[in-house]
Amino acid sequence: MGYLIDGVDREADAEGYLIEADFSDEAVRVIAAAEGIELTEDHWKVVGFLRDKYREDGHTPNFRAMLKQVSEEVIPGCDSKALYDLFPIGPAKQGCKVAGLPQPLGKGGY
Repeated sequence: MGYLIDGVDREADAEGYLIEADFSDEAVRVIAAAEGIELTEDHWKVVGFLRDKYREDGHTPNFRAMLKQVSEEVIPGCDSKALYDLFPIGPAKQGCKVAGLPQPLGKGGY
């Protein structure tokens, strides 16, 4: 499995996560479309958050840490239902996939 992003075939694992991170906006659009997600402003905010965490820490937070930080710093008052509305398969894992990041290794991320 893989994605065609800006005319380049990008390799993905069996679950659809990119093998190497792609921080382009086009990667987000292509992967979101493959996941059946219609992007909103809140999707882009969460994608930006996850990408920043990946750049800073080399991994993304688990769902619990993600929820806490997103609700305090990114989308004030955001709750778990709102995150699941954005990424129904699981905000920490599907959010990473849509953000163009490699698959998180832990249970729902780190």
